[in-house]
Amino acid sequence: MLSRFKFFYILSGFFLLSAINPIFVSNTNAEESLKLDLNSELKKGSFLIGLKQYLGGTNDSFSQNNNITFKVNKGFLNLHSFNGIKHKSKKINIIWKDIPLKTPDTLERLVFGPFASYESAQKQANNLTTKGFEASVAYPKNWEVWIPFANNLPKDQSTYKLSKITNKSQITPFLKNEYTFQKLEGPIYISSKEDITINNINFGKRFYLAKDSYGTWTLIQQIKFDDYLQGVLPYEIGPNSPFEALKAQAVIARTWAIYNAGRFSMDKYHLCITTQCQVYKPTKIENKKVKKAIKETANLIITYKNEPINSFYHGSNGGLSATASESWRIEDFYYLKTKIDGSKLLKKSFNIPFQKDSDLNKFLDFEKKDFYGSNHSLFRWNKKVSSLKIADYLSKKKLINKNGIILDLNVIERGSSGRVTKLEIKVQNSDNIVLVKDEIRRIFNFLPSNLFTIDKLNDNLWIFRGGGFGHGVGLSQGGAIEMAELGFNYQKILNHYYPGTKIKKIEILSR
Repeated sequence: MLSRFKFFYILSGFFLLSAINPIFVSNTNAEESLKLDLNSELKKGSFLIGLKQYLGGTNDSFSQNNNITFKVNKGFLNLHSFNGIKHKSKKINIIWKDIPLKTPDTLERLVFGPFASYESAQKQANNLTTKGFEASVAYPKNWEVWIPFANNLPKDQSTYKLSKITNKSQITPFLKNEYTFQKLEGPIYISSKEDITINNINFGKRFYLAKDSYGTWTLIQQIKFDDYLQGVLPYEIGPNSPFEALKAQAVIARTWAIYNAGRFSMDKYHLCITTQCQVYKPTKIENKKVKKAIKETANLIITYKNEPINSFYHGSNGGLSATASESWRIEDFYYLKTKIDGSKLLKKSFNIPFQKDSDLNKFLDFEKKDFYGSNHSLFRWNKKVSSLKIADYLSKKKLINKNGIILDLNVIERGSSGRVTKLEIKVQNSDNIVLVKDEIRRIFNFLPSNLFTIDKLNDNLWIFRGGGFGHGVGLSQGGAIEMAELGFNYQKILNHYYPGTKIKKIEILSR
């Protein structure tokens, strides 16, 4: 019997569990709808999803000629702007204008990064917070950590840079039609009883336009947990996966989203729609199998010590799962361990950790059939890469100059699963470069994973030999699919990948 619990979400990422009766209230009025309260949305069972970021800016690829069009076929759209403007029609056009400021606005901050992942950025933010700094995780283009400019600067000045931005204008939205041209202020709430198309794409029923921390705007969808999952499962594990694997994915995707719902709190929404979060796309055609998997696991999440876990998952672990600290500069979790992903007999064939190339090569050479997920296309892989190409990757990230010559590549540290955690690159007439953990795949994005060995074929050619796709932490989707095909139910699949955890049901504070 699955136990039940209720929670309050705090933006720092922790949950406090307590027995509080559900609260039922009437439908929100227009003023209440403009309150972008991340905590409140979670308690109602809703996520705020940043569908399109940086609207109105130079990198805006969604607005058409700085114009966004909302349409419905039969009913009406309702718009409510923070400055009190209300509008009702079947079509709403919003345009962006650069409006000059009477007094230029100057912002000064210290910027740490870029970081290869949110996890590494959050670790840095936590370290700064413990030292008394007001640190925030931002995502202008890459993950960064910001702290206000002040006299008490951090001691290690090599880890950050001073950013000073003077804005002489601000991107401003206007409601435009044949009858009116009105300035709007965010947040702007747009809703309908039927699905809304935005720039001819069918999205959903409830949206916000909110100003972000970079001077641009974000299109945010307000969506119920299970409706969100219907747009995640087909793109994360695939709609044709075995039913028990789909159910396992539903539980971990729900758990991951709740645990990580503070990821974009700086910009007033919970999650994005790319691989920086979970891939999400609005569902055009409802998949019955996916919907059934979500329904049969409704409100179920994975917990450890009565709190939601950080339920990492990935495409393939190559037959060997990783710990969190191997992939990111964070502390390990009890429920995420290094282990051989296969039968008990297979586990007896190897002694981990793998610290030597020879040990890892023996593992990569082993017969694949006894591993879970060996049918994944990247369970084993080889990448031949020239020294010129390696230099090109490094120069694009401004780690070496364009004429840099690669002399050698050395693995100088491996984690408990044998994954590379420190990779040294020797460059002619330059200091050696050391890439650490998630930096390795951020810089060398041709690598499917960090589980690899390196051989030098000649002065200009290297071969990377490895296994798996992704960071290797938590559930392997390839492994979950094969376990489901072998007859394991979703509970056993989840217990296999997150040992020591429990599956529990959250009770949503309904409206």
